[in-house]
Amino acid sequence: MKDFMNIMKKAQDMQKRMEDIQAQLAQIEVKGSAGAGLVNVTLSGKGDMKGITIDPSLLNAEEPEILEDLIVAAHADAKMKCENAIKSKMQEVTGDLNLPPGINPFG
Repeated sequence: MKDFMNIMKKAQDMQKRMEDIQAQLAQIEVKGSAGAGLVNVTLSGKGDMKGITIDPSLLNAEEPEILEDLIVAAHADAKMKCENAIKSKMQEVTGDLNLPPGINPFG
């Protein structure tokens, strides 16, 4: 019975740490860029787009696909950075569980 109580205590502690980390993630912002910084996208830690900046030199009505491609690339860069930040924060919570690689108890 003592082991079960210990497991329950660890689960409650982990839940509290998870709530704290989710609040922290909501506050962080990550920036992704493309085209040597000509297009920048800012995402929140939850993946919501917060902003985009586009260098005026890219505003060419005859070649919109260049700008479109750079926006997609900047968003992908920001998304990857956001996922890495989330992974790092999640490691703070799950690090002491010794879970096998690829197992995420939070979905």
